[in-house]
Amino acid sequence: MTIITGNIGASILRNPDRFYIGGEWVRPSSDSTIDVISPATEELFVRVAEAQEADINRAVAAARQAFDHGPWPRMSHAERAVFLRAIAKKITERAEDIAVVWPNEAGVIHALAQAVHVSVARTYDFYAGLADTFKFEERHKPLGGGEIGLLVREPVGVVAAIIPWNGPVMLIAYKIAPALLAGCSIVLKASPEAPGMAYIIAQIAEEVGLPPGVLNVVTADRAVSELLVRHPGIDKISFTGSSAAGKKIASICGERIARFTLELGGKSAALILDDYDVETAAKALIAPACRLTGQVCASLTRIVVSRNRHDQFVEALAANFGAVKVGDPFDPATQMGPVAMRRQRDRIEGLIAQGKAEGAQLATGGGRPAHLNRGFFVEPTVFGNVDNNSTIAREEIFGPVLSVIPADNEAHAIEIANDTVYGLNNSVFTNDPDRAYRVARQLRSGTVGHNIYRADFSIAFGGFKQSGIGREGGTEGLMPYLETKTIILEGIPSHVKA
Repeated sequence: MTIITGNIGASILRNPDRFYIGGEWVRPSSDSTIDVISPATEELFVRVAEAQEADINRAVAAARQAFDHGPWPRMSHAERAVFLRAIAKKITERAEDIAVVWPNEAGVIHALAQAVHVSVARTYDFYAGLADTFKFEERHKPLGGGEIGLLVREPVGVVAAIIPWNGPVMLIAYKIAPALLAGCSIVLKASPEAPGMAYIIAQIAEEVGLPPGVLNVVTADRAVSELLVRHPGIDKISFTGSSAAGKKIASICGERIARFTLELGGKSAALILDDYDVETAAKALIAPACRLTGQVCASLTRIVVSRNRHDQFVEALAANFGAVKVGDPFDPATQMGPVAMRRQRDRIEGLIAQGKAEGAQLATGGGRPAHLNRGFFVEPTVFGNVDNNSTIAREEIFGPVLSVIPADNEAHAIEIANDTVYGLNNSVFTNDPDRAYRVARQLRSGTVGHNIYRADFSIAFGGFKQSGIGREGGTEGLMPYLETKTIILEGIPSHVKA
């Protein structure tokens, strides 16, 4: 299979020159467009319409109409669950389209893109299942008078879901599936670098008969996206992206007390404890480091190992990571594709240069693969003897760059892991599960894995500190789309069982 380029992506997205608003494919307010470039070939994949202020206003108005006056929030949770299950079925049917679009936007290898539909469909089915099990209404006995108290959980309102470019197929699901079950209406704002999955979801919404205005889809760059965040018709922002952008969104939402959840950056650590085999640990870190070419917020990019085993570990890690086959994401032999865009590669190369300038030991990589003369490729890169106060240890690189940091002992390793403004993910490598648990409880991060990279959205995912606010996935991921109301009555309503 070869990469599809030359605006052929339009045949998959069908209406790339339009937005999906109010249940219809509408023409944009301007002729402004966005070119999506395939990162492996640097050729045009698709050209899509770029939203302006008028388009944002139209999308918000449609979502507002659907929430304030439409049938969606007035349906039962079981009725909304039928739509979620239908979306899950359509996701599976569109598996090959997803497997073409995602590599052409973000550089992810085709094998991963082919498999992702399973977990995405499962997400919609999971939230559909909560219609029967989640307590949207709880009965209480009031202490201050009244016969019965009811704690009810109602939809938060109109949600702006703002999606990044690295994993839109999954991140859209984690936002809109719980929002739809809750009864919210949505404006889905796609990344200008990766709008394809948002278009596919819009097509699916149309096909399953989602009521008009419940899901609206636009693509916009930062300035226009900020208008969506500021819009008084938006009740809640759900954002995944950089911590810098998250801070801006939080400050804007604070001005008008809008609800928000933020899933932001990370600089996650793997702690290799002294009882764990160096070679085994090095091999375990490679596949996760290749995933999305390191463009993963929870990637384990700081590896903390005891000082007396540092050199041995760096050698093992460099040998394994340096042997990774980089190339065409559609080639079955490829283990790692390109990064998503030119500016991303430029930033990674700048940070690699800074790492060398600040005294870190370059053990492998650091440049562009010699056998690839086009595409935004970066060699798998390992630095040793990294100072935890250095730039490459502090900043999120978002690429295939691993930093090995020496520690004096276990306590020092924990101190290093926690010495960051982020707190998204960590992992502990040890043969002793009791030791792993004890160390995990001392790590300030939203997830802690054992002996490998772990992240499980079926339970909950999110971060401490500047890695975010709130959680996505699992039952915890439904809560941000609900408002809690207390109703105290003098008598028991008929729908409540005696």
